[in-house]
Amino acid sequence: MEFFLRFFYRGVSHEKVIFKYPDLAFTCYDFYSSEVCERSNLRRVSSTCRTNVLLEEIITMKTKLLTFVAFAMLLYCASTGLAGIMGSAEDFAVLGGSTVTNTGPTTITGDVGLFPGPSITGFKKWPANTVVEGPGSTGLIDGPGLVDGTIYISHEVAQQAQIDATRAYDGLAAMPFTSDLTSTGLGGLVLTSGVYHFDSSAGLTGTLTLDAQGNNNAFWVFQIGSTLTTASSSLVEVINPGSNDGIDNGVFWQVGTSATLGTDSTFEGNILADQSITVTTGTTIPNGRVFALNAAVTLDNNIISNICPNGGPGYSGGLTFNDSGDVVPVPLPGALLLACSGMGSAVAFGRKFFSVS
Repeated sequence: MEFFLRFFYRGVSHEKVIFKYPDLAFTCYDFYSSEVCERSNLRRVSSTCRTNVLLEEIITMKTKLLTFVAFAMLLYCASTGLAGIMGSAEDFAVLGGSTVTNTGPTTITGDVGLFPGPSITGFKKWPANTVVEGPGSTGLIDGPGLVDGTIYISHEVAQQAQIDATRAYDGLAAMPFTSDLTSTGLGGLVLTSGVYHFDSSAGLTGTLTLDAQGNNNAFWVFQIGSTLTTASSSLVEVINPGSNDGIDNGVFWQVGTSATLGTDSTFEGNILADQSITVTTGTTIPNGRVFALNAAVTLDNNIISNICPNGGPGYSGGLTFNDSGDVVPVPLPGALLLACSGMGSAVAFGRKFFSVS
């Protein structure tokens, strides 16, 4: 208690400290006269043992505390809205390197891009679809596909998206993994947030469940050395989202070569493949993207959306780049808020036992 008084109430003014509880025994100091006296079972410190308080210091401390709490809340808000790892590629649902080919009445929500190209096949021309071509484009070959977005062919917008997607791919590949699933089938697994590694290929037959455990910014990264293959009618599902209803979750499939999704499958997340991606007949990706960085994307009567039904950005959250350029989990605000809570508790304790008159 002596230390507390010395540290917080040193000064030269003559404000008195009133102790609200009579059953406290302590040593009080008159810092002006250096008088020391022992007081016990007194509700008010007598004038002969006045503790000097610099009121301005108390006000300054309170102001600093309020500023700190406000700053912490700003950091909390910022941590829940940090930029993801996709950059400009987040606007795209389909992105190819050599070509994008579609068969059947595929519907895409989000932009479709190709770079370097030079041509896309199987989507309706303008005015059904908006098409923007760059200098290397050889055009759009008409077909039944519809895009709720813009088709960029050999255009600088698609080029930048490829650059950003490649950066995300490299960052995902470099993350330290939390579990090695090499030679393990994904079917029947229930996986919590983490980074899952495969030395070579990965396969899914049946259902893969991704459990967010009620957490916001949950993420799943699959590092696959070669190919990703799903069987017909396979399913990837995300369960138990946090209070944000999963809009800030992230699901990423970093594929070393090529990916093939079996017929009539339902898939979740963002496939970033170094080579080709084939999405076979009837397969849907309600929340995600297909990015083939150096080869072709092949579609056949599919539904792909980079906007979740709850309004989220297609499971592209949960991760961000740090100052060193590494992909890391979005910082959780819990530790910061805990520190603020501790400061608030200290103030509450002080106000409970002391007042100034």
